Amino acid sequence: MDLTKEQMKEGYRLALFRKMVFLAICVIGIVLFVGVLSISNYEGIGLRETYEIIWNHLCGNEYPVKSLEWWADRYIWNTALPHAIAAIVSGAALAVCGTMMQSMMSNPLADPYSTGISSGACFGAIVAIVVGISMSSISGEMGIVTNAFIGAMVPAVMIIVLSQRIHVTPATLILLGTAISYFFNSMITYLMVTTDADTLQSAYMWQVGTLDGMTWDSLPIMVAVTVIGSIIVLFLSSRLNVMSLGDNSAISLGVDVQKFRTLCLVLMAVMTAAIVSFTGIIGFIGLVAPHLVRLVVGSDSRFVAPISMAAGALILLIADYIAFQFSDIPVGVVMSVIGSPVFFLLILFQSKKAGAIY
Repeated sequence: MDLTKEQMKEGYRLALFRKMVFLAICVIGIVLFVGVLSISNYEGIGLRETYEIIWNHLCGNEYPVKSLEWWADRYIWNTALPHAIAAIVSGAALAVCGTMMQSMMSNPLADPYSTGISSGACFGAIVAIVVGISMSSISGEMGIVTNAFIGAMVPAVMIIVLSQRIHVTPATLILLGTAISYFFNSMITYLMVTTDADTLQSAYMWQVGTLDGMTWDSLPIMVAVTVIGSIIVLFLSSRLNVMSLGDNSAISLGVDVQKFRTLCLVLMAVMTAAIVSFTGIIGFIGLVAPHLVRLVVGSDSRFVAPISMAAGALILLIADYIAFQFSDIPVGVVMSVIGSPVFFLLILFQSKKAGAIY
């Protein structure tokens, strides 16, 4: 009996160690790719010098005007760092929302866009770009962001209201989201085929998802919503474990499934809308990152949620670096190219290991 207890303790320690190692690898990867992205435009600046420039800027140390380091400092601080931080925040938010959706729906194929939020955001943005109609008094780039946020909340509110009025199963929620997506996509298609070429290009760049043009002004809302939302998800992670067992099991264990699912939908909608309003639609992060993490650390949401955030941030940074190397291809396109085969391989590996997808 004592030997069995020791074996269980050793197994737990090994599992915890594996989780911490995977998290550490993700964090180190994030730090590394932030540096790599920051020096992409400067051949004379190495990785070590990049971190020195960032550190010196934080410490208030200045370089001689118009020296190589001075120009590098301006580029890193004004362009590269906001871009990289936007990638980290976006990847983390979409990944933790994917974790929440998959556990809440007890469906490994659910992601933050399953409720039609992405299509609603895209419709709102394209109305501003193509038609020039703003749903608020704000104009310009922030007008597009505001339109996208309002558009993203429309399908979310529709689904939340419906789920309150009638008993809706997880499968029904996903089907409702699909129907809403088809509706908004049809409206998007109509607007895009009736506009001129220049406007069409702007609308298309937003639709496929891009991190170009991110500035420090873009980050406060994204960071605040992601940090607050992620903390709430971590507090809810134990209940997410129960929800992943299915509605009947969750009810028998004392969880008010309807109220909890509504809370998760509201949280997921606000977090996803806050991201896609600035970046456009970047797919596969919320689908691939949680799957990859579960494959390594298991299905406990208390660990999957925070580690998925780190993995999602790293994946999007890598995709952004690849996009930069190929003459600024939108990062959303790169994520689709690498996300599809990676997700396919993850499903095959999981199926071979367990005899089913999950």
